[in-house]
Amino acid sequence: MPTESPASAGRPGAPGLSGTSGLPGISGGPGTSGPSGAFGTGDPFGPPSTGSGTGTGTDSGTDADTARAIDLLGRVSFGRLATSMRAMPFVAPARHIVNDGGVVLRIHRGFGYHRACNGSVVAYGADSFDRGGRSVWSVQFIGTARIVCPTDEELLLFGAEPEQADGEPFEPVFMRVEPQFVTLHTLEYREEQPNGHAA
Repeated sequence: MPTESPASAGRPGAPGLSGTSGLPGISGGPGTSGPSGAFGTGDPFGPPSTGSGTGTGTDSGTDADTARAIDLLGRVSFGRLATSMRAMPFVAPARHIVNDGGVVLRIHRGFGYHRACNGSVVAYGADSFDRGGRSVWSVQFIGTARIVCPTDEELLLFGAEPEQADGEPFEPVFMRVEPQFVTLHTLEYREEQPNGHAA
């Protein structure tokens, strides 16, 4: 069974985590924890694999596991941001990039979600479900979101912005999240699945 994989305790903004009853080092962190698998660097859109190539190992808790998971997120461009707003949960689409070991998100300022996220613990997930194939994956992490001003390099990585969001001019706001706990799920099929119908 896969086990938890905390991020590196040496990374700025990502203090070490311990125990199973809470998430020390995360302000306002929930008192739960989740499983995560071992991460590999094989097929960009297939499931990550262990060094043995089985994809079912339980190696975890190392800097390499976290780095591979973040690398996997970098292979897709969009994901889903989740937290609570006025005591109600919500999920919002976001564009993301991976830079310097962290994940930078771009969302529409007009949604107002950044106000609920800034300084709070959030969850973010992305997957390869729309790629099809016999093997697909999803990665999720939690961490504290902080509003940031992107660098010129990061703006180039994000690329073009949408013209509109919900019928109004798109106005970007950027947040950085330092991943602290990472969870991997994979789906394996007997036959190739068409794009957009993998999950």
